[in-house]
Amino acid sequence: MRIALCLAAALLAGCTTAPTRPVVPMTAPAAAADATGRPVVAEAWHSSAHVDDELDSLATWPTPDGGTWLIATAKRTHQLRVFDADTGAVLRTVGARGDMPGQFDRPNGIAVHGDLVFVAERDNHRVQVFSLPEFAPIAAFGADALQSPYGLWLHETAPDTLEVYVTDSFMDGADHTRVPDFSRLDRRVHRYRFESHDDGAPRVTALGSFGATDARTALRIVESIAGDPAHAQLLIADEDTRHHATIHLYAFDGRDTGRTLPAGTFEAEPEGIALWSCSVDGGYWIVADQLRPRTVFRLFDRAQLTLAGSFTGARVAATDGIALHPAPTARFPSGALFAVDDDASVVAFDLRAVATALHLDPDCSR
Repeated sequence: MRIALCLAAALLAGCTTAPTRPVVPMTAPAAAADATGRPVVAEAWHSSAHVDDELDSLATWPTPDGGTWLIATAKRTHQLRVFDADTGAVLRTVGARGDMPGQFDRPNGIAVHGDLVFVAERDNHRVQVFSLPEFAPIAAFGADALQSPYGLWLHETAPDTLEVYVTDSFMDGADHTRVPDFSRLDRRVHRYRFESHDDGAPRVTALGSFGATDARTALRIVESIAGDPAHAQLLIADEDTRHHATIHLYAFDGRDTGRTLPAGTFEAEPEGIALWSCSVDGGYWIVADQLRPRTVFRLFDRAQLTLAGSFTGARVAATDGIALHPAPTARFPSGALFAVDDDASVVAFDLRAVATALHLDPDCSR
């Protein structure tokens, strides 16, 4: 359902560029295997490189004309970059550095619901909301509480009502690398209620914050967050490799379930998280293990979180954000997985090729 909003706003400052073809268009041959026997699924396309952008997070939006946009946050250039999800061609860039509505300062997390796109800005300490396709700013919230917002997840709880989960990875020390005292880590995730109205401005209500504060389960360094209403599970990635980089499971009300993925599941930082829903309650979680020379994409059973397999691309490395688009597109009849490649490019995987290579539930490739 698309949420209707009627708040007048100035259009987002930005620029529109002519579409460019990806530098490395690819086909998707049958999966090979690397030296460990792990399947290698070739990228369906690889976008041109934008080395100044420092690309981070991804989200998709189906356009009214039947296409699909892939929207990426560009932290260093303080903008959004919009790609054609079927080809990797750049369609436009949006935004500029600043703190006014429609401007950004280190945009990081991004999430789409209906015709709304939410963007977390680390250095403006806020979440901005825009209407698509115009990228018209219609709301901003969180500046009174957020310190270093990173990741976002949206949960529709009622018609025209969303709960917005925002990870807040504030750190101590001159170089911002020291984990704060555990007693302060009860503010690692903030919750907001976002209500839209046809007759006026959106209403945003702060619902508090949460996070474990004991040494064993504290959320030390957080970014990616995603949830599954079918199983009432909220997955939060802790990226602190100095301790135990893993995924923690929380309830939607902020209660720590005490469950984590086993030690040693990840070799580097667990970064992007995406839910691959193949049926009402079946499917897989995909988590990017941020390795070089190639990212390992690890799949887990949707309900039990047991390991279901893993794969790499032919070249994608050091992935931050990922986005899964399960709906068919002209290029991807079974949907696609998109991933950031080494801060500069974006790649696409055909979900049918992934399902075949890993011998997954047949419902995932229909």
